[in-house]
Amino acid sequence: MNTFEFLLHGLSIAMQPMNLLYALIGVTLGTAVGVLPGIGPALTVALLLPVTYKLDPAGSLIMFAGIYYGGMYGGSTTSILLNTPGESSSIVTALEGNKMARAGRGGPALATAAIGSFVAGLIATIALAFIAPFVVKLALVFGPREYFALMVLAFVTVSSAFGDSTLRGLTSLFIGLALATIGIDQLTGQARLSFGVPDLLDGIEVTTLAVAMFAIGESLYIAAQGDRGPDKVEAVKGSVWMTAADWARSWKPWLRGTAIGFPIGAMPAGGAEIGTFLSYATEKRLTKHPEEFGNGAIEGVAGPEAANNASAAGTLVPLLTLGLPTTATAAIMLAGFQQYGLQPGPLLFATNPQLVWGLIASLLIANLMLLVLNLPLVGLWVRLLTIPKPWLYAGILLFATLGTIGANPSPFELGMLLAFGLLGYVMRIFGYPIAPVVVGLILGPLAEQQLRRALSISQGDMTVLFTSPIAAVLLTIAAAALIVPLILRARGRGEVLSQLAASED
Repeated sequence: MNTFEFLLHGLSIAMQPMNLLYALIGVTLGTAVGVLPGIGPALTVALLLPVTYKLDPAGSLIMFAGIYYGGMYGGSTTSILLNTPGESSSIVTALEGNKMARAGRGGPALATAAIGSFVAGLIATIALAFIAPFVVKLALVFGPREYFALMVLAFVTVSSAFGDSTLRGLTSLFIGLALATIGIDQLTGQARLSFGVPDLLDGIEVTTLAVAMFAIGESLYIAAQGDRGPDKVEAVKGSVWMTAADWARSWKPWLRGTAIGFPIGAMPAGGAEIGTFLSYATEKRLTKHPEEFGNGAIEGVAGPEAANNASAAGTLVPLLTLGLPTTATAAIMLAGFQQYGLQPGPLLFATNPQLVWGLIASLLIANLMLLVLNLPLVGLWVRLLTIPKPWLYAGILLFATLGTIGANPSPFELGMLLAFGLLGYVMRIFGYPIAPVVVGLILGPLAEQQLRRALSISQGDMTVLFTSPIAAVLLTIAAAALIVPLILRARGRGEVLSQLAASED
């Protein structure tokens, strides 16, 4: 079967009534959490992990992917109307989008964001479908040392791409790796770091850690901020549509944003926010209306929003083909795969192709659903901004606790939920990223297993880790992944900071 046949087969799976329902639930939830400041797709997927434990794997993963895409869409609404990005990747949209809303052009700003996201998501999902099989063919030749090098690349990725400090990212990663060593050793059967507690012999539950770090920690952090007063929401004046001039100024930024966002999302050192920064800088350099930048240039909304959504599909390339997460949401989706006994990677395409291709095809349907949901129902999404934060985060705490108890009814597990929640709260206070902890716990045992296998085969010769061409290339990329994000952030954010300074003047 070629890619077209696989994609058509995937569409037949994604079009099943229950899967369509899961996709609709996912994109609706994703849009809602994208609109609400401080609640992102990663938190929502983490909350749903224990709830969906006994559901159909394909339906649950389709719902998670819908939440991811919906969160990317919804973040633009808050950025444009409230000047408060719902997602970090929507920061750039606020620069021009909110200025357009203040000038009475909130409707066209929302329209170019939604249509640009649709165009970018469509192109990027098709690109994902055609690129993934080539990556899988390459990965099928991997042995233990190549897989270990890939795990090292994943560790460096999450350490350098999340947060502003690579050192803090590495610290978070080593916390996760330390937690991964708790329990029974997979090769020797010896108990490690269990301290005589029987509940720790099975190791730390990934679902409990994810829910605690993202949901409990975030709720405690927001509660500690106190009441900062109501935010002003700009009303949508006039038609939620674009003029012919708006279309003419938007279609090229949509395509350029897609071309920038997809490869950066697929890079091991990628991330949506980097693509949006670079897209904004590109549009500012290429625009024929430089005087409008800083005062509400539609190109400054169209390009970054396209890059934002294209990067979401790009992120799924390393996740599905190599099991390598490059965003917080991808890390939680990896935990979602593992709770069903599935490990993303080349073997998943061979052993469970209907699930993988059904998931990829569902993204095409999710994109269409999101376009229909976002523009006509913008008034409904804006009303979500009026929900009092105490109600919102109290509900999250309740939902997280009940979900954890439902999946694992144990007082010890509830204590672990609270302990890790407090850890997540403390890490947020001091600016440590959360995603590396989860990735360390998920991939730590796999990395250890592959390292020990490689050393067993070579009878303890450490040089075997570098003699394979593929392993050497992956380790070189890992070294570059420590440096590339620093350079990209410096260039992209330098443009944005200069723009902010100019707008304040």
